[in-house]
Amino acid sequence: ELYVDALRVIERDYWNEELCLTRVARQIATSRRQLQRSFSEVGGTSFRRELQRIRMSRAADLLHDGRLSVQEVAAAVGYRQAAQFAKAFRRSHGAPPSAFRRSNGRLAA
Repeated sequence: ELYVDALRVIERDYWNEELCLTRVARQIATSRRQLQRSFSEVGGTSFRRELQRIRMSRAADLLHDGRLSVQEVAAAVGYRQAAQFAKAFRRSHGAPPSAFRRSNGRLAA
C-alpha cells in the first residue's frame, strides 16, 4: 500500500523539481526507510528510478505532442536546466529530445 500511495504522489507531483523521498514519505505518513524498503521490495526499484521513469514517460508524451519547446518540456517535467534534461532523456530513450520529436516518438527506448 505504501508503494501504491507513493506512486500516486509521484504521478501527481512529478513536475516539481523539489520532489524527494522525504517529502513523499511525509505526505503518506511513513518514514523514509519504510518507503525505500517498499520501493525495493514491492516495486523492485528505487524512488529515484521511478521518479525518473515517470518524468521521462511524460516528457516523451509532451515531445510527441509537439506544442512545447524542449526547454518548456524540461521545465514541465521538473528540470531547471534543459541540458540536464536532454542528458537524462538521451539516457532513457536513446536519443536527444529533438531527435525523438523529429522521429515522431518512434525511436527504440
